[in-house]
Amino acid sequence: MRKIIFFLAIVLILFFGGFFYFRNQVYYSRGVQNQVVIFEVKRGEGNKLIAANLLDKKIISNELYFYYYFYTNHLLDKIMPGVYMLSGNLSIPEIAHVITNPEAQAVKITFPEGLTARDMAGLLKKNSFDSEGFMQLVSNVPESFRTRYAFLSDKKVTSLEGYLFPDTYFLKKELTAENIIKKMLDNFENRIDNSILAEIGRQKKELRDVIILASIVEKEVPTAADMKIVAGIFENRLAINMSLQSDATLSYFLDDTIDSHTYEQTKIISPYNTYNTKGLTPGPIANPGMQAILAVVHPEESDYSFFLTAGKGVDKKTFYAKTYEEHLVNKKKAGL
Repeated sequence: MRKIIFFLAIVLILFFGGFFYFRNQVYYSRGVQNQVVIFEVKRGEGNKLIAANLLDKKIISNELYFYYYFYTNHLLDKIMPGVYMLSGNLSIPEIAHVITNPEAQAVKITFPEGLTARDMAGLLKKNSFDSEGFMQLVSNVPESFRTRYAFLSDKKVTSLEGYLFPDTYFLKKELTAENIIKKMLDNFENRIDNSILAEIGRQKKELRDVIILASIVEKEVPTAADMKIVAGIFENRLAINMSLQSDATLSYFLDDTIDSHTYEQTKIISPYNTYNTKGLTPGPIANPGMQAILAVVHPEESDYSFFLTAGKGVDKKTFYAKTYEEHLVNKKKAGL
């Protein structure tokens, strides 16, 4: 009889021990993914697939723990489709709170190459982020940013225009303007790696000047091939102290989208009017992408001295000329 009682006691101990261990894992276990990752729940995905995806991204350690928690808490039909920011540092109850709560969804915003900071602020405003705070930080670079980012330590950099890297971002709704900008500056810092900085240094250029010229190239022409040729043309003009004559810089301070301005407009006095001032503009006129930046770092040599663009979107075309007479012919061809 004692053996039976002892055996039953062992069974009960193992049972309750196992149960409490299992329950502890359900409520307190975590995955091994320490970095925050983007996790998407698509409409129509079942609980099994969601659990498998969480396990695959190492956000949870066991699918069974996920099922048990969601089943016992009546949450299996409460998971909301959307994009979330999760990590293995979250427990299953914390994950459950996020993916069953629409307010916890990350907002996906794509900033195309060539947008100005004001354009970006407009997109942020449409998605209920602090656009005014964003623009204040862009125009008044905090000292903490200059300390954190080497590329902002140059006191000639008076604005964040040009350094807000264009990309697709997933932003939590509670993010401040400062945190959003830090994400964009972090991205810029990661993209402009040591090999690019070394090449810029080898050419005895300044990163600030590269970004200014890249922003102009970005706004002037649409393709990577055109960007390299136009970067070469601009470099030649700078080398001989010739004005850049870029309509994109005119558009920046006139706040228009015109490809070709009038003679009177090209006579307006402004440091951003590259028709009547020589050298680069005081700062970038947009936020360039990698294609434009690399085009300036590795410009293509050519016999061309002039170019113009005409058309919109995918129909935008670039015309090149070796002489001013050829350039005038191209203007007629383009209807300018």
